[in-house]
Amino acid sequence: MVQRRFDPERRDRIIDAALDVIAEHGVAGASHRKIAAQADVPLGSMTYHFSGMEDLLHEAFTRFATAISARFEARLLQAHTMEEAREAVVDLVHEDLNVSPRELVLTQELYTLAARDPAYRAITHAWMRQSRTSLARHFDPVTCRMLDALIEGSFLHAALDTEQHDRAVTAEAVTRITTPVSSRDH
Repeated sequence: MVQRRFDPERRDRIIDAALDVIAEHGVAGASHRKIAAQADVPLGSMTYHFSGMEDLLHEAFTRFATAISARFEARLLQAHTMEEAREAVVDLVHEDLNVSPRELVLTQELYTLAARDPAYRAITHAWMRQSRTSLARHFDPVTCRMLDALIEGSFLHAALDTEQHDRAVTAEAVTRITTPVSSRDH
């Protein structure tokens, strides 16, 4: 009789390994074999825990988006004044969202999938909805959409641009977006 090894974290390790493999090889380069090797699990574990690669990718990207959303929300929960909320948005762009090249790559991989597949678009839609809900603690709905676009655009620029982004420029953009037109100097 073959004794099975008790490994309650195996499924979670596979999901985390999938994200690592995608960050290194892209979605196109991810395979059951690479992910199993990264997770240090038998290849058969892949089909035991997931119905296929699509199921695994969906789980992995959902976990990724949820983790980013939680950091986003935590940052905005710390703000209690308008100035602190503005600073929190700048921190999101320059500290939280630019944590690692790995996260930049994973975000771009998810965006590419979402552009083609409604199942992944549901993940990005939930991510954006959560971001705007977090922003809505401090800003009106239209401003939330503008700030969300600024944050996402800054993230895209950080992934693709060869120049460092200036925190002061981001702070100026956030101030302009969040200052009512009637309050601005003309």
